[in-house]
Amino acid sequence: MTPASDGAITLENVIVTYRRLPAVHHLSGTFAAGSLTAIAGPNGAGKSTLLKTIAGLLTPSEGRVLRGNLNATDIAYLPQLPDIDRSFPISVAETVMLGAWKRIGAFGEVDSRERHRVGEALACVNLLGYAGAPIAALSAGQWQRVLFARAIVQEAPVLLLDEPFAGLDEDTQGHLISLVHEWHAQKRTVIVVLHDTDFIRRHFPETLLLARELVAWGPTGEVLTQENLGRARTIMAKWARSDDMPHHHHG
Repeated sequence: MTPASDGAITLENVIVTYRRLPAVHHLSGTFAAGSLTAIAGPNGAGKSTLLKTIAGLLTPSEGRVLRGNLNATDIAYLPQLPDIDRSFPISVAETVMLGAWKRIGAFGEVDSRERHRVGEALACVNLLGYAGAPIAALSAGQWQRVLFARAIVQEAPVLLLDEPFAGLDEDTQGHLISLVHEWHAQKRTVIVVLHDTDFIRRHFPETLLLARELVAWGPTGEVLTQENLGRARTIMAKWARSDDMPHHHHG
C-alpha cells in the first residue's frame, strides 16, 4: 500500500436523502488512515445510510466523499445480516473466495495459494469444518463469521461493518472484535456502525455520534458524554417531527 492510497476517507458537506428526506445532513470530517471508528447514534440517525455512502453504494445528493485513490475493491463492506439473501446455492468456501475477486478476476483461475488463503481465513473464524456447507444451512453467527472470513481474504485497506456483532453470542463477539483490533493493528481503516455505547467505550478509540447531522466526532471518551447523547436524542426528536409534517410525502 502506497501512502497515497492510505485509506483516509473525507466527507465534504455530505447530504444523503432517502425517500426525499435527509437521512444524513451536512456532514463533514475525515476518517484518518488506519483509524478505528465507531458510528453511534439513535435509531433512524442515518448510521447505515452513511456507511453505504462511504462504501459507494449510495450517492450523496449534495457534497462528496473523497476516497483518495482507493478503488471499489479496496473497501470491504459487511452489510447488516438481514440485508443479505442467503437462498443462493453457494458454499461457505465459495463465498469466502469472493473476497479474492480483485486478485483473480471474474474468470481467473483459483490457484492453490488462494485456496490456502480461504482455508486460513476460515480457520481464523473457527469455521474450517464448514467449507463445503451451503450458506443457507448456517446460523446467523456462523454466517457473520463467513463474512468476516471473506473480508480477511479481500485484504482491503478499508473495512466498513454494519452492526457486525448484533445477535451474536459473547464468544463469537469476542472472537470477531479481536479480528477488528488485528485489522486496526495492521493500520487498516475500520469503520463500524454500533448501538451499544458501553461496547464502543471498551473497544473503539474514535467515535462519530450521528443524529442525521453531526453531534460530535473525535476521541470516544469526549464524544460519548451524557450531554452529547442527550443532544443526539433531542436532535432526532426534532427530525422525527419534521418527518411527520404533512408536506412530506413518503411511504
